[in-house]
Amino acid sequence: MGRLQDKVAIITGGNSGVGAATALLFAKEGAKVVISARREAQLEEVAAKIREAGGKVLAVVSDISKHEDADNLVEKAVEAYGKVDILINSAGVLEEGLKPIDRVEDADMDRILDINTKGTMYCMRAATRKMAEAGTGSIVNVASAAGVMGCGGAAYVASKAAIVGITRHTALRFAGTGIRCNAICPGTIVTPMVAGMNSSNMDMDMFGQMAKHGDLKVQPCMPEDVANILLFLASDESRAITGQAIVTDFGSTL
Repeated sequence: MGRLQDKVAIITGGNSGVGAATALLFAKEGAKVVISARREAQLEEVAAKIREAGGKVLAVVSDISKHEDADNLVEKAVEAYGKVDILINSAGVLEEGLKPIDRVEDADMDRILDINTKGTMYCMRAATRKMAEAGTGSIVNVASAAGVMGCGGAAYVASKAAIVGITRHTALRFAGTGIRCNAICPGTIVTPMVAGMNSSNMDMDMFGQMAKHGDLKVQPCMPEDVANILLFLASDESRAITGQAIVTDFGSTL
């Protein structure tokens, strides 16, 4: 308890899955959390749970694929709590069907890169400006093992590989300033988003190739597993770690 006492943490995708689990955990550890997502009703449900447990939370409806929404999210956090210590970029979307590079559709590329990559960068740009003023901050991006191993649809892989790259860039940009940036790269996570995948339009060629490079018998991550790793990287306990992309998949891709 108290590992994030009096820290202010922005968590995107805070309405469900990893984002919701992280918000609940961070609040329990003493952080003032600012959660964002597009779906207001689900966001308020998570906020209510945090308040019921005695935590402090601000819910901000945001579409991070719009740079003005990302800027507003950070401004609302500063207005409410005076600073931004932590940014967790958890918001993201999957494509339907695991389309490989020779079958990827323009619409998928636009939607997935706008949210997963550009949305993450918009939030990072806005947050680092505030962190630079304070001379401290920890950013943790939720990328994916897909971005390291290539095991996924082309648009999704590209979006998550880009997050690994911008993580390392940001760590280099701010090395020695008190601002850190890391990424975690989970394998399959049991979340509503993954559960909603439609097997009927799955590209079985791509799925077969993925099966050759991963052990499908290894257990998937739960949102709480990912949240615990995010807690460590957000906290001062990991203050020597920056610029790292850590695969967290129980060893399924080894």
